[in-house]
Amino acid sequence: MNDDAPSTPRGALHPLEERPRSRWRFLRRRRSLGPPLPRGERRRRLPFDLRRALFILPNAFTVASIFCGFYSIVLSTSNAGPASFDHAGIALFFAAFFDAFDGRIARLTRTQSDFGMQMDSLADALSFGLAPAVLVYNWALEPLGFAGIVISFAFCACGVIRLARFNVLAIRGVGSSKYFMGLPIPGASSMLVSVIVAQSHNLGTTVEKTSSVAVLVVILSYLMVSRIRFRTFKDFRPRMKTLPLLLAVLLAVVVAVLLLKARLALVFAVGGYVSLGLVEEVVFFKKRRLQDLETKAQAATLPAASSSTTTEKAPA
Repeated sequence: MNDDAPSTPRGALHPLEERPRSRWRFLRRRRSLGPPLPRGERRRRLPFDLRRALFILPNAFTVASIFCGFYSIVLSTSNAGPASFDHAGIALFFAAFFDAFDGRIARLTRTQSDFGMQMDSLADALSFGLAPAVLVYNWALEPLGFAGIVISFAFCACGVIRLARFNVLAIRGVGSSKYFMGLPIPGASSMLVSVIVAQSHNLGTTVEKTSSVAVLVVILSYLMVSRIRFRTFKDFRPRMKTLPLLLAVLLAVVVAVLLLKARLALVFAVGGYVSLGLVEEVVFFKKRRLQDLETKAQAATLPAASSSTTTEKAPA
């Protein structure tokens, strides 16, 4: 045994021996670039940002609503007869479906933002303001000439005013979650579009009584900018006391769909919602007026009380 030979630890290779080449050395070098991550973060790391994906989801529903409104305008201006008006109205109902779920998805995923709120308002102005106005003009108001243009534009303008007032009240935190101040623009659009779809599909003829359509458009335009309250049904919870009423409403809807056609039943359903708000306004008019006066008096006394407290504390 040669004592002058260099000793090597057990399991290590001799310096003169050739080390085996690793096939994954290139990948290992790339992984080694950058600071090392803790073990917990290595396991949680995903190939994409989940937060950004959840942020895109409600905005995708809003964009789908905008597309339905745009598609409705294209169909209503195609001059293809009653079938085009029927399809344009169905597109607006799909727009209402997407608009009803974008806010709920944003709340479920906790991705509410000012950008989404502004985008939703612009989508409502297009899909429930401009698109129904163009549809009703080409459907019935075109024979009225310039008066038909003014009436259809009034519907669009009142819808935009309704949206602007809603955004201002939401920013200020004024208003009740139980009621809408004025008829919501999706409700006004659904009322108008349901009539158009029922007439275009069931009758399949052109509109003869254009004056009655003009009156309907004017009434809906006024209801949007009025101070009449319409229920939101956000506080509705099925209970034992309200269960018979809910079953009666569902039974009435089923009977209406069986006896009438589905499009006519939709007209009665949306008309019932509008009529409910008008009846409640007549019945509870005095009570609501007194509540409004009390809230205004309380709002007027709050600044005076705050100013008096500041003046009392000033000498100290």
